[in-house]
Amino acid sequence: MNTPITFTVAVLPGDSIGPDVIAEGVKVLRAVERQLDGVRFELREYSVGAGEYLKSGDPLPSATLEKCRECDAILLGAMGLPDVRWPSGVEMTPQIDLREKLDLYGGLRPIKLYHPHDSPLKAIGPGGIDFVIFRESTEGLFSARHNSAVPADAALATDTMRITRVGAERICRRAFELAATRRQHCTLVDKANVLPSMAYFRRIFDEVSRDFPTVKTLRIYVDAAALYLVQKPHAFDVIVTENMFGDILSDLAAGLIGGMGMAPSADLGDRHAVFQPSHGTAPDIAGKGIANPIATILSVALMLDWFKHPETRRGAEWIRQAVAAVLKEPEDRTPDLGGSRTTTQLGDAVAATLTELCTAVLSGSSSPLMQNQAILCSRGSTCSQP
Repeated sequence: MNTPITFTVAVLPGDSIGPDVIAEGVKVLRAVERQLDGVRFELREYSVGAGEYLKSGDPLPSATLEKCRECDAILLGAMGLPDVRWPSGVEMTPQIDLREKLDLYGGLRPIKLYHPHDSPLKAIGPGGIDFVIFRESTEGLFSARHNSAVPADAALATDTMRITRVGAERICRRAFELAATRRQHCTLVDKANVLPSMAYFRRIFDEVSRDFPTVKTLRIYVDAAALYLVQKPHAFDVIVTENMFGDILSDLAAGLIGGMGMAPSADLGDRHAVFQPSHGTAPDIAGKGIANPIATILSVALMLDWFKHPETRRGAEWIRQAVAAVLKEPEDRTPDLGGSRTTTQLGDAVAATLTELCTAVLSGSSSPLMQNQAILCSRGSTCSQP
């Protein structure tokens, strides 16, 4: 028997509801692990966030950062608390520090509708919304966050949008590479009619597009993008944009599929990657056991894709299939989506469903759940996304 390959994962539960949703993500990861052939996961938990700042004076200790660098991936819950701030008045955001220090320039935000019940839009069925936002995550307007605090008596405050050739080219290239594996369409969202930095970004997008002749392109301004995402979300496949624009549009897009609790994310670099739900720490529901863990569970699937191993990729598809199966009934949700399940109950349901799906596949049987979901995966083939 071959020696199993082990992937090391730094687990950063974070603050408030972060530990709750991370527990469910880890639960599903362990359920997947039991089904994979020759793959194991070593989890190393570290304290990062506002709570760590209150204990040690540093929300992201340098020693912890170095330990994260040693891991194959980082799984993060949620970080920051409204009342824990730097002297400048801004909140602590170690998750953004991680992006910058590890050069995680590719902010991947998949947006997929699993059930019409979850969308405020009418007449859109499962899969009717299925696109990806690729957000540049290391520069843009966010780069101004390191500016000095503005004095209370100041008459002027400015922030600078920073766009570099390296930064724009690599995020555009990554977006085109993804579009080439999906529906062959890539949309640039910018404000090139007003901002010279955005005209520069567009020029680089156009240059990169020449290397992908089969991928169709569209260029729209960010204000129009906000309109079209609501009016015709089905028209989008891969969207690439600047940091701040991506931050705003990702939240809008999450609202189309049920909110932040349904929106996974990945911050990808060339060597390191962080996987986390798109939502924040939600202190108003801390300790109530009702946080939606689906975004975290789907982020675990993105992490398994990142490992680029045939077995982990199969595990990622199993997670997505299990989530689709659990969400088939509108009541099988946490209260944010009108259901009555607790955080733990929903995580249990996904883990149990995944186990049932895999057991049926590997035994060659056909359970009712298998028939309903039309799962076509086995040790010799790859699951299709729902």
